Amino acid sequence: MKNLTLGGQTGIAAKDRGVVDDAYETTCGSSNPPLVTLIHGDCIEAMKRMEEGSVDLTVTSPPYDNLRTYEGSLVWNEDVWKEVLSQLYRVTKQGGVVVWVVGDATIKGSETGTSFRQALYAMECGFNLNDTMIWNKGKFSAVGALKTRYAPVFEYMFIFTKGKIATFNPIKDRPCKTAGRKKDGSGIRQKDGTLKPKSNQGWIQPAFGQRFAIWDISSESNPKKVNHPAVFPKKLAHDHIISWSNKGDTVFDPFLGSGTTGVAAKKLNRSFIGVEKVDKYYDLAKERIGS
Repeated sequence: MKNLTLGGQTGIAAKDRGVVDDAYETTCGSSNPPLVTLIHGDCIEAMKRMEEGSVDLTVTSPPYDNLRTYEGSLVWNEDVWKEVLSQLYRVTKQGGVVVWVVGDATIKGSETGTSFRQALYAMECGFNLNDTMIWNKGKFSAVGALKTRYAPVFEYMFIFTKGKIATFNPIKDRPCKTAGRKKDGSGIRQKDGTLKPKSNQGWIQPAFGQRFAIWDISSESNPKKVNHPAVFPKKLAHDHIISWSNKGDTVFDPFLGSGTTGVAAKKLNRSFIGVEKVDKYYDLAKERIGS
């Protein structure tokens, strides 16, 4: 297992940092550029070497029910994803967040439901299920007949938190149809049926309101261009990173793939740790993040 470290310290225990391969400095628009650590190896073994409570935010998309082989390297079953979630809980800081982007395969006419089992197991590990968000890709990209169902054009984005969430920077880009008007309405219905006035009643409506939990973000239009079968959209990684972390925080992706989370984290002045098992994808991520 090799580490590529760009910068200074890392969440990997000092005695276990291993071989530093092709280390070089990065510039991220500040006098103290954040550290980037890329680990070539298995994510479970890598997390076992990481210090407990060393990660502020994980943004990742694990394999979906063996839908892809990833150069024949994939071993993905319930025992594996349970260990991944257990280790993620250990390395996440108190108040930290894990963004788990996942979908389900359809086998013999039924969705597997693996995503829900993973969410429930994360809660067994100790995580709170802070939010169940939807990534609306806007187009049908899965494999399967549509004779008996509507086209699935979304994936789940489970937001797990370790204890009370420490950081939430809501994105406010939803156009308000009543901008400039005073807030009104009857209030909030209570358990006994009475209405309690809203705390913001009478306020002037802003031009933009807080984004909802369904995000409309197009999937990568040409993954072959990046040379990876499941490229994460840059905007998806970017928006989660600014929502759940601050500058200087440590962002983690145990399934690094083409390195999109790392690219976004570096650009946003977050330190980053990424793990990738497949040789060609590790090299790809190293090139993209280092450029």
